[in-house]
Amino acid sequence: MTHTRDTTRTNTLRKGYAPSRFGQLHYVECGDGEPVLMLHQTPRSWTEYRDVLPLVGARYRAIAMDTLGYGASAKPEGPHSVERFADGVGDLVEALGLDRFHLVGHHTGGVIAVEVAARLRERVASLVLSATAFVDDAKRSGANGHGRVDHVDAKADGSHLRELWDRRRGFYRPGQEESLTRYVIDALTVLDRVEEGHESLRRYVMEPRLPRITARTLAVCAPHDHYALPSLARFGAALGCETRVLSDGHVAAPEQVPAEFARTVLDWVGRHQDLPLT
Repeated sequence: MTHTRDTTRTNTLRKGYAPSRFGQLHYVECGDGEPVLMLHQTPRSWTEYRDVLPLVGARYRAIAMDTLGYGASAKPEGPHSVERFADGVGDLVEALGLDRFHLVGHHTGGVIAVEVAARLRERVASLVLSATAFVDDAKRSGANGHGRVDHVDAKADGSHLRELWDRRRGFYRPGQEESLTRYVIDALTVLDRVEEGHESLRRYVMEPRLPRITARTLAVCAPHDHYALPSLARFGAALGCETRVLSDGHVAAPEQVPAEFARTVLDWVGRHQDLPLT
């Protein structure tokens, strides 16, 4: 018998909500088959993967969630932390019945993915850490001098909207304003807590979590993302994993080079689908 793939499901973005201990979690998916769960940077939303989803969904069940506290997901009170973000991911995984899945995380989403992979271990079939910060004592102390990334003070004349735009203008090339607009929209939905994702990352104690990861891991980064590029070698040494530099892109690589980003994910997932862990 010949089986044909439902092209409607592979090309259509399907939105949904899943229950969690914090309230509803929003996610968008595309395609069928082995699940590939993608976690965005903060203060973004699933829209960071808007152009990646249908490409990965052509072969797998591609899922991009709104991190707890961002996008259309529940926004609980109290301080954000990488651990609580990971709680939200775990709740979504259980609600969707993902017994085993591939995991992709970009920037803050990559640090969350580290914690999820350390917790769920063999349930994570493969792991892609994209532009993920290697959080060590220097990162936690702020010795790298990054400071506040997205913070602006709301002003009555609305000038903070331009200030927010200018905060990340340098990460995007002319012609990429649509992606920059999506960033501004996402940031505005959490303007009073826009910096907390970055702050939670700088509190995370990553080193003891890395030895718990059993998933085959690939660390990737865009060539112009000077914030994250130095971490590739650190992950390579700590996890013994492969590393790869994309051909182009900056902090917004999934939006700037979506086809290459998707090919990288598809290649890695394809090499490790349905393989027993050793």
